[in-house]
Amino acid sequence: MLKVGVLGAGHLGKIHLRLLNQSQKYDLVGFYDPNSDNAEKVAKEFGYQKFDTIADLIAAVDVVDIVTPTLSHFECAKEAIKAGKHIFIEKPIANTIEEAEEILQLANQYNVKGQVGHVERFNPAFTATKAKIENPMFIETHRLAEFNPRGTDVPVVLDLMIHDIDVILSVVKSKVKNIYASGVSVISDTPDIANARIEFENGCVANLTSSRISMKNMRKSRFFQKDAYISVDFLDKVCEVVKMKDAPEIPGDFDMILQNAEGIKKQIYFDNPDVAANNAILDELETFAEAINNNTTPVVTLEDGTEALRVAYKIIECFKK
Repeated sequence: MLKVGVLGAGHLGKIHLRLLNQSQKYDLVGFYDPNSDNAEKVAKEFGYQKFDTIADLIAAVDVVDIVTPTLSHFECAKEAIKAGKHIFIEKPIANTIEEAEEILQLANQYNVKGQVGHVERFNPAFTATKAKIENPMFIETHRLAEFNPRGTDVPVVLDLMIHDIDVILSVVKSKVKNIYASGVSVISDTPDIANARIEFENGCVANLTSSRISMKNMRKSRFFQKDAYISVDFLDKVCEVVKMKDAPEIPGDFDMILQNAEGIKKQIYFDNPDVAANNAILDELETFAEAINNNTTPVVTLEDGTEALRVAYKIIECFKK
């Protein structure tokens, strides 16, 4: 079992603490939170060991789980890496691309592993369909959330859309060619609603919409590729895979057949995979432990996190134009 410590005991930090405490792959040593009142409360309520400084916590563990506000990710990661500790870091990886690149460079220099908390990669509806997403040529995503003051210190792109950016980059095996985007600030100083169009070198186009002032929550992605349509509902954890194949000579009574203008007939059929219930946060933390113990590549690498941040900032640059 790897000794792990958590930096940050806010809303998400408490979830990480609870899951690490029950994990068979980690030995939870304790946590550090700069707010002494909150730290005292968490230690008293849950019985986790409270550390007085970041340095004390880092010295006591093998893995540092960074669940602090984005602004402090870089300093926390730098201190942990320089002490030779592996880092799990919540998304976005850092506040700036320069910080993300330095985290990457330090991790290579000190030979430590890192994983970024892009948790949707572990969503059971996505993991059930990922192998079926082969060469998507059009992708549409909607990530809409009801207003929550937590997170409004950053644009909606870094708060919500970055989840979909990371998922898209993980399935489109091509470089980004062009980005067009627009964003509107409604109640925050930064955009609350954003739409982006990402064009890839291989011809794939992704259309992303994010809002944090919607009347209801929605987290849906649709992937269109040759002879297949794949829908993933990240919120309700359900998926649908609709495929086409050449129609049989003599269709059955219940076969769905389409015929185009050239007279070519295709049969439509459903290939819906089973979605196994899981805890995505626990899964991302435990696969990181496996990557450390087996010396393999983490599922969401520091490079992945940096690339998602790079695309996010290109979208934000479009707003300024």
